[in-house]
Amino acid sequence: MANRNMNRMMSFGVSDVALGCIMEYIDDPRDRDAMSLVCRLWYEVDARTRKHITIAFCYTTTPARLRRRFPRLESLKLKGKPRASMFNLIPEDWGGYAGPWINEISVDFNCLKSLHFRRMIVQDNDLKVLVASRGQTLQALKLDKCSGFSTDGLLHVTRSCRCLRTLYLEESSIDDKNGDWLHELALNNTVLETLNFYMTDLNNISNQDLELLARNCRSLVSIKISEHEIFNLKDFFRYSTALEEFAGGTFGEQPDKYNTVILPQTLRRLGPSFIEKDMMPMVYPLASLLKKLDLLYSLLDTEDHCQLIQRCPNLEVLEARNVIGNRGLEVLAQSCKKLKRLRIERGEDEEDMEDEQGVVSQSGLSFLAQGCVELEYIAIHVSDITNASLELFGTHCKNLCDFRIVLLDREAHIADLPLDNGVRALLMGCQKLKRFALYLRPGGLTDVGLSYIGQYSNEVRWMLLGYVGESDAGILEFSKGCPKLQKLEMRGCCFTERTLALAVSQLTSLRYLWVQQLRVPLSSSDLTPMVRRYWNIELFPYTRPSHTLRDGNEIIVEQPAQPDQILAYYSLAGQRSDYPSAVRPLNPQYSRS
Repeated sequence: MANRNMNRMMSFGVSDVALGCIMEYIDDPRDRDAMSLVCRLWYEVDARTRKHITIAFCYTTTPARLRRRFPRLESLKLKGKPRASMFNLIPEDWGGYAGPWINEISVDFNCLKSLHFRRMIVQDNDLKVLVASRGQTLQALKLDKCSGFSTDGLLHVTRSCRCLRTLYLEESSIDDKNGDWLHELALNNTVLETLNFYMTDLNNISNQDLELLARNCRSLVSIKISEHEIFNLKDFFRYSTALEEFAGGTFGEQPDKYNTVILPQTLRRLGPSFIEKDMMPMVYPLASLLKKLDLLYSLLDTEDHCQLIQRCPNLEVLEARNVIGNRGLEVLAQSCKKLKRLRIERGEDEEDMEDEQGVVSQSGLSFLAQGCVELEYIAIHVSDITNASLELFGTHCKNLCDFRIVLLDREAHIADLPLDNGVRALLMGCQKLKRFALYLRPGGLTDVGLSYIGQYSNEVRWMLLGYVGESDAGILEFSKGCPKLQKLEMRGCCFTERTLALAVSQLTSLRYLWVQQLRVPLSSSDLTPMVRRYWNIELFPYTRPSHTLRDGNEIIVEQPAQPDQILAYYSLAGQRSDYPSAVRPLNPQYSRS
């Protein structure tokens, strides 16, 4: 018996106590997963000591199963609707309800301090239930791109959660009834460090509440607000002595010289919305100190971007629209050698833009690749591209972990397609890539190029492919590689369903698949090679625009048709029960666990 107990306490020469201490210092979830497979003891120690879990898709497991596996979680991040929902490609009522998770959290998970919901439906009553049980201990609540709740639900949170250090609501759809939630937050909380309601419709915000928040929360380091007049925040900035990040707001009437806002010298991350050229001098005194600059919603032209960027030698993160142009990227490459993250979005007014400076193409990419060699992340929309510009990234940017590029349809003709050789050089040179997105146009990548992606994406775990390949042969060659690919999203590709299903069956690490716009209309019988245990498959059949009859005439409501879609994912929970009418599960008898 003594020997048996000793074996229980020792595993591979490491005692249970020592193993627990070691596990405390291991944060990488992949390392944790690997260690938990060694033996039963290591599995149990991992379960007891795991502090944080990210569930990449809310239907892959159940709240009860999570609680049994990790009873002492302190932090939980849960993702709901597929990423395509951000582009209105998924039905609004698809699912992703936070209620069942919150009900479980309210009963168990006594150690939970941080909760992050992303793209989920959270209702006011869910928040009420959450704070009733966790209000005294919750330190961080993130409702990230969520919907279904109002300021009444936020009032429950801000009235009860007095230890809250982070309240994050960015891009959530919130019914704005009043500003009482912010008043209660400012009145009750003295430890808040981060407040974010950027890109929301929360506009019932008073200057007095923001000033009270700044006076009471001396540790406030980050605030991102909605559309609120910045020139009314003079006192807020004066009280915010520790502020390092500010974003949002609007610039209305030009202030006179006695009412000019002075931004705190502590600011290192800035994202002023709707700022115009005349307001730029307000930013200049801070420019050399800034590490992050968000100009996505500025009203600056190409030359204004150049004037500002060249004053920011310590910049590490930049977000802008493609009005920055090739000229702006050239200045960026010359002035910002420490740049690590770059995001260039397509401007809403691009189709009407006549200024050729406001174009991002291969020359801008070439400047970037040779000048900003510390880049780790780049997401960019380009009007033109060449193989040579992609090859430069493979040659110079060895730290790239995340590369995403979208080829716009602004130019009628792209001279250097296909991009097979450029993509191969990029992937061969950037060995650290874990996330990769290539969204082109028909003819942008041949089957050979698609095979290169499979062959050289050895570390890539997430991938988005748009309008790539020529035939079924391309996807089959692609599926022979990508040994670590877990999430794959494809749109506008010319593959048949049966071949797609065969390819998916070869991607042994794949856990999630989303596909839209295949070659032929959806036929579920062709997907049977993809059916296997624990693998749920949801079909979104083609939907036409809705029609309305008025005075005997047919009126087509402006609602675009949705092509066929396939969503497939591993799940230990079996088939979900909350399918909307637009979704049809495939072969539930096979996919139920």
